[in-house]
Formats: sequence, structure tokens, C-alpha cells
Amino acid sequence: MTSLPRGLRNNNPLNIRRSSQPWRGKVANPTDKDFEQFISMEDGLRAAFVILRTYIKKYRCDTPRKIIARWAPAIENDVDAYVKRVQLISLLRPDEKLTFTQKNPMCRLVWAMAKVECGQFISFGRIENAYAMAL
Repeated sequence: MTSLPRGLRNNNPLNIRRSSQPWRGKVANPTDKDFEQFISMEDGLRAAFVILRTYIKKYRCDTPRKIIARWAPAIENDVDAYVKRVQLISLLRPDEKLTFTQKNPMCRLVWAMAKVECGQFISFGRIENAYAMAL
């Protein structure tokens, strides 16, 4: 029997690193020392959207390439390969300008990033629900 990927077990499909951030839906007594754990998948996805909104607004990471380079830095990841995989899945161009209020592109980006991070697709409906929760 194959175990679910860590990001799915943690309800954290974008593999948000553990921090002191008091996320909504954060597990009270986490067992994973490296990554956040959430009560529901939507809570984990919502946290990812909140982070991405900050990337866009505060850090001007407003393209898939800039977002991914910050999310999965070159010190740990092959950023170009990650960007190419996200592009193939999401159909977003790497240097396409994004705003957080663009629901469909933002949802496609998170959907694709979750596939890259966990190797499995998350229901697009769950992605859309989490986006609405982050507004």
C-alpha cells in the first residue's frame, strides 16, 4: 500500500514550511517538524493563497516565474523545471502578469503548484473554495 504524499497527509498541498504564523485551521499539536499541518485541505490551500497574495502585493512577485522562484528557491529546487511543469499544467505563461483578484489564473496556478509539490491533482472545486476563503 502506498502512503499519500506528505503534503496531502498534512492537508498542506503546497508544502508550507512550519512557522509561528497562527494560520486558520492550523493543527494544534503538529507531528511534522518541518511543514505546517492543517485540519482541512481547504485550510491549507487558503494559507497558500494568503501567502501568494502577499508575494504579489508586498514583494511584486506577480508572474508564475517570480512566484515560483520565491516559493521554491533555487537553493532547494530546479526553478526552471518547476516553472515549466506549472506552465504545462496551468497553461499560464511564465511571465504572465497576475493580480490576486484574477480568480481563474490564481486557482490554476495553485492547482498546478499542488500537482508539482505532491504529484497528485487536488479537486479544482477545492481550490476555488480555498480561494474564496482567502478573499
